[in-house]
Amino acid sequence: MPSPAPVSAGQRYARFADHLRQTFGCRVHKVALDVGFTCPNRDGTVAVGGCIYCNNTSFSPGNRRLSVSAQLEQGKRFLRQRYGAQKFIAYFQAYTNTYGDVHRLRDLYDEALAGADIVGLAIGTRPDCVPETVLDLLADYAARTYLWLELGLESGHDQTLAGLNRGHTVAAFDDAVQRAQQRRLQLCAHVILGLPGESAADILATARYLAALRLDAVKLHHLHVVRQTVLEKRYHRGEVCLLSLDDYAALVVDCLEVLPPDTIIMRLMGDAPRQMLVAPTWSLDKRTALRRIEQELERRDTYQGKYYRAAVPSA
Repeated sequence: MPSPAPVSAGQRYARFADHLRQTFGCRVHKVALDVGFTCPNRDGTVAVGGCIYCNNTSFSPGNRRLSVSAQLEQGKRFLRQRYGAQKFIAYFQAYTNTYGDVHRLRDLYDEALAGADIVGLAIGTRPDCVPETVLDLLADYAARTYLWLELGLESGHDQTLAGLNRGHTVAAFDDAVQRAQQRRLQLCAHVILGLPGESAADILATARYLAALRLDAVKLHHLHVVRQTVLEKRYHRGEVCLLSLDDYAALVVDCLEVLPPDTIIMRLMGDAPRQMLVAPTWSLDKRTALRRIEQELERRDTYQGKYYRAAVPSA
């Protein structure tokens, strides 16, 4: 028998916006922050150069010279005017936001939470940058505020991760998830669809892997090429094939079908500023792209969790 449909009536997948409205009773948006961190695959700790697809300018606010408080005020003004947002989550997004001294982390998180209308924290990081002291710190915050720990996995295949210059393995992700779940932290995993060398079967295997971990949320991104990256050079040499919108929509729906119906879907695609984006150009029209995914769900008459099968405990 098919699994039950998502919890929100009339929806085909579990939307983050619905979760936030149910939790806070109003329109809540994330304010992206850049507080000057780096990454261990940039500074030589595990590698140099960073991920082959990464130019943080393509998604971070680009105002790391401002304080946390100033960035929050700037972001809140924009989100109130653009979307009518009423409350906000301080999103430590750029680079690796647990890659530092615990005392510095506490100061940054405290400054963010002191802002008006800030209802929680979202911490973006890598699975190899969450030592016990950091997880203990996050558990302390989670006990008194709304908090998400967002871990970049990108792929469930070590060969792909090595090719991306990620500098960590799937086993490191397993370990981080286990230790975070022991502390009952809300966990979100980031995954990129269409990575070099991966087939549709590889992508679906990653989705099934995440489904088995019973994470609280997932972000799905398409692979896009932005300027001043290793990926851009490879793309111009004809070494990288990108997904069409139709192919991406089909893969997103494939993944949704195998994820648990109550896993929150934070994102269905990534985006980049027009001046930074090299390809694919279809991602410049986000509304049309998201509508194409909705159309694929409708065409198949399917929904998140349709083919999810929970593991049966052994006797």
